[in-house]
Amino acid sequence: MLVNGQWKTKWDPVQSQDNEGRFIRQGSQFRDWITPDGSPGPSGEGGFAAEPGRYHLYVALICPWASRALMVRKLKGLEEVISVTVVEPFLTDEGWRFGSFPGSDIDRINEANYLHEIYTRVQPDYSGRATVPVLWDKQRRVIVNNESADIVRMLNTAFDGLTGSTLDLYPSDLRDDIDALNERLYSELNNGVYQAGFARSQRAYEEAYGEVFAMLDELEERLGDGRPFLFGDRLTESDIRLFVTLVRFDLAYYGLFKCNRNLIAQMPRLCRYIARVRSLDGIEDTVNTDHIKTGYYSVKALNPQGIVPVGPDVRCQG
Repeated sequence: MLVNGQWKTKWDPVQSQDNEGRFIRQGSQFRDWITPDGSPGPSGEGGFAAEPGRYHLYVALICPWASRALMVRKLKGLEEVISVTVVEPFLTDEGWRFGSFPGSDIDRINEANYLHEIYTRVQPDYSGRATVPVLWDKQRRVIVNNESADIVRMLNTAFDGLTGSTLDLYPSDLRDDIDALNERLYSELNNGVYQAGFARSQRAYEEAYGEVFAMLDELEERLGDGRPFLFGDRLTESDIRLFVTLVRFDLAYYGLFKCNRNLIAQMPRLCRYIARVRSLDGIEDTVNTDHIKTGYYSVKALNPQGIVPVGPDVRCQG
């Protein structure tokens, strides 16, 4: 991580913990918003108008948070509006690196070798983790935002005047329900698997493990009425949040994070749900099994020898 702009090479995936060994995730520090006319968004300052070719995403295909942004970029038809650079899947002693691993890119926007260089170019005394996704403004040469939830919201609406997209992942009549479900998805599942995997006590692990599978059981039951998505026939950002965790579960969280009561492949409704979302236009391009497995199993704190498992050979069918 960076401390006063200097990279500290001893990387620890546990960002912080409470006195009972529970994993605590670092908050995002760049919170400006792109809006149709450049007016200020819910946080930060204004001056970031929606313009074609102005913005760039830095992402990791291993990362569920970055994949949220990639999914919305595809669903909203923004491929020609917002460019993308993919880091290599494994975390080096200097964090995320640009390079030649299949499916990864050289940084041709800022010519950086490591993602943390992007952070210190904007804020030379930055302290914290250099995380993905990063939404970059090529015109002002600053980081607009590095919080995936914000990026999903702004990509949902900010560019509609340019693309003509009518898909709304956060419709006004469902917002309260989406917000409530999102909060639970985050605490009990999206971040819950990390709390299990990075727990520093048996109590913290078992607590997180229980919440993860209670939520999965609830979601399996929720889909029992035949609905295609979490809120019926309408795809929402809650589906984005759920999918990115589910598609990584059997590949990484089941084994590496010890969330091993059962595979998602053994939950038929959730398995069909994964296949359904994965079949949407462009979504398959956001899922890279090699990056997911290589990346997660490169975390030395959990897998010191760096051996990547061959299996499981599972793929949910619709």
